[in-house]
Amino acid sequence: MQTNFTLAQLADPAMAASEKILRTCVHCGFCTATCPTYLLLGDELDSPRGRIYLIKDMLEGGKAASAEVVRHVDRCLSRLSCMTTCPSGVHYMHLVDHARAHIEETYPRPLGDRLLRALLAFVLPYPARFRLALYAAKLGQPFKGLVARLPQVGRRLAAMLDLAPAAMPAANATNRPGTFPALGGTATKRVALLRGCAQSVLRPDFNEAAIRLLNRHGVEVVHAQEGCCGALTHHMGKEESLDALAKQAIDAWDAEIAKGLDAILVTASGCGTTIKDYGFMFREDPAYAEKAARVSALAKDVTEFCATLPLSEPVVESDLVVAYHSACSMQHGQGLRTEPKALLARAGFTVKDVPEGHICCGSAGTYNILQPEIAEKLRERKVANIERIRPDVIATGNIGCATQIGKGTAIPIVHTVELLDWATGGPKPAALVAHRPHLAAAE
Repeated sequence: MQTNFTLAQLADPAMAASEKILRTCVHCGFCTATCPTYLLLGDELDSPRGRIYLIKDMLEGGKAASAEVVRHVDRCLSRLSCMTTCPSGVHYMHLVDHARAHIEETYPRPLGDRLLRALLAFVLPYPARFRLALYAAKLGQPFKGLVARLPQVGRRLAAMLDLAPAAMPAANATNRPGTFPALGGTATKRVALLRGCAQSVLRPDFNEAAIRLLNRHGVEVVHAQEGCCGALTHHMGKEESLDALAKQAIDAWDAEIAKGLDAILVTASGCGTTIKDYGFMFREDPAYAEKAARVSALAKDVTEFCATLPLSEPVVESDLVVAYHSACSMQHGQGLRTEPKALLARAGFTVKDVPEGHICCGSAGTYNILQPEIAEKLRERKVANIERIRPDVIATGNIGCATQIGKGTAIPIVHTVELLDWATGGPKPAALVAHRPHLAAAE
């Protein structure tokens, strides 16, 4: 793609990076075949190629974002199946991230939209605030119909209420800063584990299972004082929030790296994709470039790390059929496609791929709140594909997907590490204990 940026524009590192990405695109259109919004809406401007044209025109012309650009960029899920498909290696993720930051800086959103986005940025990255918000949402659920009629933001507020869990998980003893030693004495490896924000409130059992699994296999686990990784606000274009949250995490983990650390593990693949990108994000920051690069180099999805461990033979015999839902941030963002499935198969489960597994479920961070109509259609499509293979349980590696899909099906959904933990001596996942169709065979 030919570009016409000025030398002054290219002096900005973000603009120079985007210009390089734009020149990589050859207009082939392969990306349209795997883009969720293009499949649903059939609009070229709701495809990666169409958005690339819009972003190019905006950035190259030094323009403030227009309502048209905002509409089509907001509809992008940033789930990156286009990057997997692209034969030219267009790094669409960095381009759309730049576009979102430019939109946040130059576009005056309607008041209701601004307030909703500010509320999400204020609440979601902070577990204590998020927990209080979920209690409030529970009280507000009976009024969801009335809320949905509010102008501008009603449908999105109703979607937020709908995503609140039926029951709040109890506080978890492992959801705190501290060290969890390996069982049986000396640890063979030492890792830090991201506690996260929304996941630590909605499904603390994910990290609890990961800690048990790792401790059982000789790994010492550290919970540092890192807080939220910044992914949620990053995808809303709120770079100041990302900067503060990511730097807090980088400082916390760099202190642990100094003590000796084999990996920084993440049980939410959306967070993992962002943390692995810290090195790029802070490449021009003299105080954080080296530290961010060290953190990114050590960041791994928990299944990516477990694939390197000699996991013990399964102690639970199970004939469960597992539908493995590969989160977009896992398969497209991190390029991890076979590791989780191989681990589940080694643990004795029958693993089935989900038809159209490359298409997003509609979660995408805050997308299912900000774009509820599209998200609901994608969830229906995903659930129909999952139920077609008639699994006993769904396994995934991302809290957003677990929440989104779980709202559309009665099939229990768990984290991959919960099944691995159970198979190698841990307790049965709570989601399976509460679900009894024909799981007795797994006892």
